[in-house]
Amino acid sequence: MLNDLQSKQCDENETDFSDLSALFLNCTLKKSPEKSHTCGLIDMSRTIMERNGVSVEVLRPVDHAIAFGVSPDMTEHGWSKDAWPGILEKVLASDILVLTTPIWLGDKSSVCTQVIERLYSASGQRNDQGQSIYYGRVGGCLITGNEDGAKHCAMNMLYSLGHLGYAIPPQADAAWLGEIGPGPSYLDEESGGPENDFTNRNTTFMTWNLMHMARMLKDAGGIPAHGNQRDKWEDGCRFDAPNPEYR
Repeated sequence: MLNDLQSKQCDENETDFSDLSALFLNCTLKKSPEKSHTCGLIDMSRTIMERNGVSVEVLRPVDHAIAFGVSPDMTEHGWSKDAWPGILEKVLASDILVLTTPIWLGDKSSVCTQVIERLYSASGQRNDQGQSIYYGRVGGCLITGNEDGAKHCAMNMLYSLGHLGYAIPPQADAAWLGEIGPGPSYLDEESGGPENDFTNRNTTFMTWNLMHMARMLKDAGGIPAHGNQRDKWEDGCRFDAPNPEYR
């Protein structure tokens, strides 16, 4: 899975990442065990993390009965089933979250949109310091497709994660694109995807940057809690400015 340079980087690493955990949400439209080309790119990043002691889980949201909506548990709003609360527990137990998606019609998958909406449903929850529940965690994204749109998808996905409270390191995205129109996908033998140097470089940089930033945040105890606590803002600890309505 890793080339010689990637393996050498892992062998020469002196930073302890063994107390970190990562969750990859593979927003493919294909249920397990159907082959996911997006999972092929995940495997490279996952291997680098695991070689460095990070505990990694890969989950396909499409395998689970996730309700639509923007509340933490949609069974409270008329849905008979909602697997999202259990997935959210995994999200909140992870130091690193990587959203991954194929490209359809130049955009991220419908599953990825649903996942972001459900992540947003917990945006009103706060940590022990009164910050967004996602503060102190790191986010990135991986994208595959046979048509253009990778940067468009990354902009939306990384903005969404940052808006929710995730820290986004430099070079936090990577992608592979095949030829425009029908053609081989990432894992197809004739695609050249796994050998693509540009994709391999960006995936490697993204993975290490996620681990480095997660290490820094964990060692620092998260994002300093000054000037970003909603409780204190609502209690009046601010300059003479109106209190924005929370939506």
